[in-house]
Amino acid sequence: MLNSNSKETEDLRIYQIIDANLDRAREGLRVLEDWSRFGLGKKKYVEKIKNFRQILGKNHLEVYKQSRNHFEDKCKGLTHQEQINRKTPEQIISSNSGRVQEALRVIEEFSRLHNQELSKIASEIRYEIYTIEVDLLSLCRCKNSEEILKENDLYVITDQKDNLLEIIEEILIAGVKIIQHRFKTGTDKDNLQEAIQIKNLCKRYNSLFIINDRIDMALASNADGIHLGQDDLDLKTARRLLGYSKIIGISANNEIDISNALKDGCDYIGIGPVFETATKKNKKPICIEKIKTLTKDLNIPWFAIGGIKSNNISYLKINGFKKVALVSQLMNSENPREDAIMILKELSHEY
Repeated sequence: MLNSNSKETEDLRIYQIIDANLDRAREGLRVLEDWSRFGLGKKKYVEKIKNFRQILGKNHLEVYKQSRNHFEDKCKGLTHQEQINRKTPEQIISSNSGRVQEALRVIEEFSRLHNQELSKIASEIRYEIYTIEVDLLSLCRCKNSEEILKENDLYVITDQKDNLLEIIEEILIAGVKIIQHRFKTGTDKDNLQEAIQIKNLCKRYNSLFIINDRIDMALASNADGIHLGQDDLDLKTARRLLGYSKIIGISANNEIDISNALKDGCDYIGIGPVFETATKKNKKPICIEKIKTLTKDLNIPWFAIGGIKSNNISYLKINGFKKVALVSQLMNSENPREDAIMILKELSHEY
């Protein structure tokens, strides 16, 4: 049987462990809270994480704080190489989520005999953090996609070609950052295999990969988002299926469709056709002035689409159109890389 001194010594060590891990958990939570606030602007997560910090703070008893003995802690100040390697918000979120989860597990274990209430609290928060980590990482991915949409002016839509992967890699090398994959024929099995290959290419070049129409294909290929027409699945249902880590674009060419898209939370809009196009033979072009009226108050990215080629981009730029989507100019090009470079330069010109 332990004597009273041995018991006191054991308790002191346990208190030190609980104290250290309460500090770790609260510090990690603060990192997650600040990113939710300043990096993502998500009030819901800020409030939730702040509440966890307050609960742990309230249960950080004086007896734990009084147990600290920094002079005898021979491991104080130890670091690990991986700490230096964290260079993205996603890595910081993952590492600090792990830090919180591990610290709470330690608290849960060591407080079980001395403070069952704290043990229960640590367990409950730990399971919540597993979900919050996934949510924050998903929101980060969506934020990155939104930035690419905002910062890039050329949106390329694929056409079915025997050498499609070669064409796509050429235009990605040229600097294109947004690819929408559209397919109308072929088996789902073959189309999915091709979509996954294109997704991997886009990932390699830090570019967005968007699937046209097919939510099942977007999910199966882990696409960055989907583009929907007015006759496709409605945006609210698409969002419910895809979640908030994916971007959703909408084709629209009138005030009502644009208003509905904005209200339902779309991430970008494709507006057209601007010119006559073989891709949409049954649709009449919308005049330039009409598009100006439709887009004058838009506060999300929008892309002019339909019949756009290198020889009419300057005309669009003069009229204030900054972002364009095109298909045939690059899909049918003999030198897609050079053509893509030329179009990107044309779009970067100020008028």
